[in-house]
Amino acid sequence: MFDRIREDIRCVFDRDPAARNAFEILTTYPGLHAILIHRLAHRLWHCGLKWPARLLSNVARLFTGIEIHPAAVIGRRLFIDHGMGVVIGETAVIGDDCTLYHGVTLGGTSWQKGKRHPTLGRDVVVGAGAKVLGPIQIGDGARIGSNAVVVKAVPPGATVVGVPGRIIEPDRDATSRRRADTAKRIGFDAYGATRDAPDPVANAINRMLDHIHHIDQRLESMSYILERHGLMVHFDHDGDIDAMEIEPATRPDIAQADDPTQARG
Repeated sequence: MFDRIREDIRCVFDRDPAARNAFEILTTYPGLHAILIHRLAHRLWHCGLKWPARLLSNVARLFTGIEIHPAAVIGRRLFIDHGMGVVIGETAVIGDDCTLYHGVTLGGTSWQKGKRHPTLGRDVVVGAGAKVLGPIQIGDGARIGSNAVVVKAVPPGATVVGVPGRIIEPDRDATSRRRADTAKRIGFDAYGATRDAPDPVANAINRMLDHIHHIDQRLESMSYILERHGLMVHFDHDGDIDAMEIEPATRPDIAQADDPTQARG
């Protein structure tokens, strides 16, 4: 038992730079308190003492703000950071080395008995306010962004963001790379537009980037033809476009930031 507690304390040191010493963690971290109480409640539940188990879990919720059903299965080295508002349902399963932030819900989408809550693999991180709903599988090493709503299975190592949750994938195909290159040339952030915007907006912007690329190719072909007929000299892309940039309103002035005399109190 004491080995498990030491293991829990070590995992807090590994994942929370604000942790200073073991005594502070043991006495002031509600996530650790909720996990320790859950182990006792889980044991009572499987011994058939279901009412005392539920009562104990409610006491833990009262003092920690974290609600864990006594029947939930939790692996080793779970770290619940901050913890307030975390809800873990009855049939939820959490693998080893997972991390949950405040406001996370591992909930169900059905009133039917049986498996209705998610299963998290090993080393899964669920950001603040995220909702993982239904009897879905979250693969090992997956990352779920803050406030995402996940209702479909997530493959191992994937990152999910948005409402509803969408999987972010690297730009492996030529079309995605071409869109990024076109967006960079005209001074537009393709990553922010296509990954963070809602799907209808992302689709519209992707079509615009494709259209710009096709127009660019046609203009180059026309310039070659006109050059062969001696009507004009072939032109390349305007290099000034690459230097054009719109400064964000929230971006601090670099020179002022580097000058300590310009710092404000």
